[in-house]
Amino acid sequence: MKKRFIKELVLVVLDLDKKMRMEVDTLDYTTGGILSMECEDGRWRSVVFLSKSLNKTKRNYKFMTKRC
Repeated sequence: MKKRFIKELVLVVLDLDKKMRMEVDTLDYTTGGILSMECEDGRWRSVVFLSKSLNKTKRNYKFMTKRC
């Protein structure tokens, strides 16, 4: 497992000419998102990610979601 973490890319450098996608999720106490980019080998790799705990006020806010 340690070798995989050392050898595998964790984050890639953003290239605006490539396909990108953003995935976001909100749970009871946290919110997070990942921006990924499709690389030459067809695999999607992370460019940047964010995870944040919600404070007490924001935890009480009801999020409205719309599914496509």
